[in-house]
Amino acid sequence: MPEATVTSKGQITIPAQVRRDLGLTKGSRVSFVQMDNGAYQIIAKTESITSLKGKIRPLGRPVTIEEMNEAIAEGFSR
Repeated sequence: MPEATVTSKGQITIPAQVRRDLGLTKGSRVSFVQMDNGAYQIIAKTESITSLKGKIRPLGRPVTIEEMNEAIAEGFSR
């Protein structure tokens, strides 16, 4: 199991294998999320939301505002 030592400044070096597994490179950001059991999970934040543009192809034609409003009204009437 990879380990790291905390320096006097509170810093750690993430082991190379962990960096590779998480896809971390210079400048990558990580989040520390506390779980219900008190443990922490490290989440790699390697891409911005804008990098997702174009990765999902449209399923069909765009829906108009009128069609959205009709669908909402129909959902409320049920």
